[in-house]
Amino acid sequence: MNTKNTIIALIVIIIVGLGIYFSFRPSPNNSEVTDSQATTTPMAELSEIDKTKTVIGKSVEGRDIVAYHYGVGTTTRLLFVGGIHGGYEWNTALVSYELMDYLEKASSTIPANVRVTVIPVLNPDGLAKIVSPTTASFLPPDISPDSALLESARFNGRNVDLNRNFDCDWQESAKWQNKSVSGGTAVFSEPESRAIKQYIENNTPAAVVVYYSAAGGVYSSSCHNGVSPETSAITGVYANASKYPAYKNFDFYAITGDMTNWLAKSGIPAISVLLTNHTDTELAKNQAGLKALLNYYKR
Repeated sequence: MNTKNTIIALIVIIIVGLGIYFSFRPSPNNSEVTDSQATTTPMAELSEIDKTKTVIGKSVEGRDIVAYHYGVGTTTRLLFVGGIHGGYEWNTALVSYELMDYLEKASSTIPANVRVTVIPVLNPDGLAKIVSPTTASFLPPDISPDSALLESARFNGRNVDLNRNFDCDWQESAKWQNKSVSGGTAVFSEPESRAIKQYIENNTPAAVVVYYSAAGGVYSSSCHNGVSPETSAITGVYANASKYPAYKNFDFYAITGDMTNWLAKSGIPAISVLLTNHTDTELAKNQAGLKALLNYYKR
């Protein structure tokens, strides 16, 4: 082969190689994506409803924070969050998984305009301190009985109380009952709170329910702006159906950096549902509350 032919062959090889590279290289990673842009993984074959899951972020220790989606609605998004206090309030994660089971089996309860998202464990590092695995397969007998360990499991992998890390009256040194706890080094300093913040801002839910324990009640949210009419309405809807008492605010002790109060500050209706104790999921009560909200937002 003469020199001219060799040069032509090399040019052809380079052009073909570049074409293959640009055809198959992966897309750039974009951490700020909407629900529709995020990579979703099928939970099962799609039948009556669209069932997908999205990893919305990672915990301090690198565990996935997963959002599960039900329904095909495009106009009304409802968000339910459990496990913000990890293993200390493990029953809030378990009731979230139980409600997911209900949504998957009772697809007819989801109105055509509604899409339900459940984030069962916002603090997977805290839950992992007392149970493994931290998925829907864990059962109450799997929980460690060590009370000191349970208390430490309230916090994330940096020993921060995630429900003190949001933007409403945030303080670095926060309170939990009569104890001092860390609210983080700054508002949204923790990857878990940043993940839920980004998800909410990208998807704008019509209403948010966050599960806690233990006081037994439904609490409205506000951040020095009063309880909005919509928040007051969904407080009553959930309370009436579940038979939990309804309250305008949580006033057992001063709370800073609370998630639902940040949501109120952001103009998103939100309620805190506090289970009665730290062991029972009270599924029947919370299933009734969920169904009532679905019916309330049916269009």
